[in-house]
Order: sequence, then C-alpha cells, then structure tokens
Amino acid sequence: MRDVTHNVRIYKIEKRTNAKGKVTSYRVLWQTASKPWKKSFPRQAQADTYRSALLTAARTGEPFSLLTGEPLSWQRIDMPEMSWYAFACTFVDMKWSASSANYRQDIARALTAATPAMIIDGRGRPADQDVRRALKRWAFNTRQRDSAPEDAAAVLRWLAANTKPLSALADPSAVRELLAVATSRLDGKRAATSTVLRNKTILQTALDYAVELKILSHNPIKALKWKRPRTATEVDRRSVVNHAQARALLAAVEARRPSGKRLKAFFAIMYYAGLRPEEAVHLRVHNVTIPPLIQNPETGQMEEPADDWGELIFSEAAPFAGREWTDDGALREVRSLKHRADGQARSVPCPPELTRILRAHLAEFGDDPDGRLFYGVKGGDLPAITYRRAWAAAREQALTPQEVALPLARRIYDLRHACVSTWLNAGVPAPQVAQWAGHSVDVLLRIYAKCIVGQDETARRRISEALKET
Repeated sequence: MRDVTHNVRIYKIEKRTNAKGKVTSYRVLWQTASKPWKKSFPRQAQADTYRSALLTAARTGEPFSLLTGEPLSWQRIDMPEMSWYAFACTFVDMKWSASSANYRQDIARALTAATPAMIIDGRGRPADQDVRRALKRWAFNTRQRDSAPEDAAAVLRWLAANTKPLSALADPSAVRELLAVATSRLDGKRAATSTVLRNKTILQTALDYAVELKILSHNPIKALKWKRPRTATEVDRRSVVNHAQARALLAAVEARRPSGKRLKAFFAIMYYAGLRPEEAVHLRVHNVTIPPLIQNPETGQMEEPADDWGELIFSEAAPFAGREWTDDGALREVRSLKHRADGQARSVPCPPELTRILRAHLAEFGDDPDGRLFYGVKGGDLPAITYRRAWAAAREQALTPQEVALPLARRIYDLRHACVSTWLNAGVPAPQVAQWAGHSVDVLLRIYAKCIVGQDETARRRISEALKET
C-alpha cells in the first residue's frame, strides 16, 4: 500500500518553556520512516494519552500514514478522500457564479501556481508549461473545462490521477510547500507582494471550503506562522504629473492618427475628473451634463457661459476581463462601481477645462448607436490596446528621456492619481474628495498621503513658532 510504513519510532515527551522557565506546552515527538512529526498539548496528561495511543498502535503492528504521521486507522471515516485536482475544480465551480470575471481569473492563477506542489511525480508527467496552460485556461474555468482540446484534456486526465489527496495537507511541511510554491514565480523567486497576498488569501479561502465539505478537520494554512510581506499602499509621488505635463501629454495624444482626437477626451476625463479607466470607457452620453453654448446678443456668436462647470453622474464600470471569463463572452464585464452597491451612482464635477474638451468631442464625434461617449474608430467598445499604445507613444513624445525613465504617468491610472492629488492640494476637504473619487476617507488619506504637498513647510513653521513662545 502506498504512503504507509511500519517503521515507527516514538520519543519522550518534550516540555516547552518560555523565557521565564515556565512550562507552556508538552510536545509529543515521533518518526515514521525517516520523517519527524510533532504535536503539542497544553496539559501533560493529554500528551501522555496521545503518546500512549501511538505506542499501542506501533506495538500492535498498525501501519502509519506517511501523509499524516498517525496510524492509518485514525483517519476519520466521515471525511471523504479527494484529490487536490478534484477539490480545486470543485472550489472553482462553487465560486464561479458569485465572482466577477477578473476574480475568476485571480482564482485560476492562484490555484495554477499552487498545484505543482500537489503533483505526484510519475510516468508520463507533462511539461510544466503544458500543465500550467491546461490548468489556467481549461481546468480552472467552469465554462471552458468541458471544451478543452485533446492535448489539454490529456494533461488534465493525467493530473486527475496524479495529484495528492487533500489529506496530505495534514503535514505542516506540505502546507508550507504549497504556500511557498503558490507565492513564487516560475524562477523560484518570491512573487510581487500583491500576488503573494492575493494567492495566499485565495488558498486560505479554498481550504476553508474544504473544512466546510468535511474533507479537512481544520484549515492548515491558518495554523502556520507566516510573515506577511510589507505593502506600500501610498501612491508614488514620482508617478503624478503636474498640469503642464498633463497638457503636453494630452496634446501629444491628440496629434496621433487615426484615433488621437477621440482619445484626448478619454484621457482628459481621467485627469480632470479622476475616473478609473474602466469607468471612463463605459460612459454614455447621458452620463455627461455640460452647459450649452450661449449666444452673445451683441455679436450673435455662440460663446461659452461664464459658469462652464459640468457634472458626470454614472453608476457602472466595465473592467476588461477577456471573453473566456465573462458570462456572456464579452471582452468587458459590466459591474457596479467599486466599493458601491448595485445601482449606486457617483457624481463628479466637470471643471471648465474638461467641459470644453467634452463639448468639442461631442460636436465632432457624437455617440455611437449604443450611446457610448468613447468608442473605437470602427465603432463598438474602445479597444484597450488602442488607448494603451496611444498613451505609451504620447509619453515618448511629450516627456524628456529622463522623465520617461521615471514612473511618471507610466500607467493610464496615474492620471486619476494626479487628479485626486490636485483636489487635495487645492484644499478641497477630504470627505468631499473621497466622495468624488469613490473612496472612504481613511483609504483616501492613506493612499495619497505622500502626494499632499506643502504640509512639511507648514509643520516646520508651527514648530518654530511654538519654540519661540517657550
């Protein structure tokens, strides 16, 4: 029988003490084959009872599991055995309907990264690249799994027969390996902090589900001592453009052919109104309210009104996800606004500079049959590849080589950061800025703390005045 042994050694109970010499726990130590095991108890009587049970099982010739370290007869009969691959697919299917398209991808990425730690080496093992491709694209996609092509299906059949049972995670070292593999890159180095935290959270949620299904008695990840990596939540001040740089970038976008003129307003709405890209790309004309031109009674000319402020009111966003992950096969998934309930709208002021840009945009391009404010040259959704390429080209043209080498406006999202920073530095109260930006106040101040300028000088002046008084 695989994964069992009769080669067992059981050692004396070890007392664990703290720095003051006080006994804190009693540890039972034993070994199966050449693998050490340990289990701690708060009371000596509990440790004695457990050790005696191990000794009895070893003396009567019971086989011990190499996966749990305990006698095979101790495995709970009410806990069904399930392979890692079968469980991971079950977890994906459970989460599918209630998850956004992008979170579905996050789950697939995390489980794909973790699975190599649960593979049993055997004959016919596919190449690692083929395993990852089959898992990410087919196995961990509820909509796609049954339509995998034969080469991918063959990989998945091999995995179904060659992944460890979930009970293997009773061994703490197996749990550590699972977590280490899931939070590492292909070259073995630790992944980016955001990936580490996301994958660890998803794995922990998955094993919570295993407990719910009574496949595991407890979540082994929660029992690990794990050092959380440091995270930097603040916006990098070096990425925030000033107004002159923003104008130069918008001019460079406008000069690009054939889509530059229509893209200028798209980028401007993020810089002047702080929208996220997935919010801007989904705007309809009815979301925009700008004052009409007025006729000068003396000249008869149409002129901008004295108060040329407008307003944007919207309640949906459309993040890019990919056809394989959305329910309707669309490239984008229409969702409620981030951190807001379904149907809850957000209003943002439209300053005169943006009003003029939007007015010119509507006059030249209007909307498409679906009412989109921004759309492709040939109609339909504005392709992400189009505006990303335009932005990269604009940076090269509008910024100096030294600025291009910096994080300055490297991501389109940095235009939103520049807008929110402008509002805060203009003295707009944080609660108002948070409402416009779609943040809570505490998150807003934490993220943009380094982008509020002038506070150092004010603080120094106040300290100097206080010292003079004393």
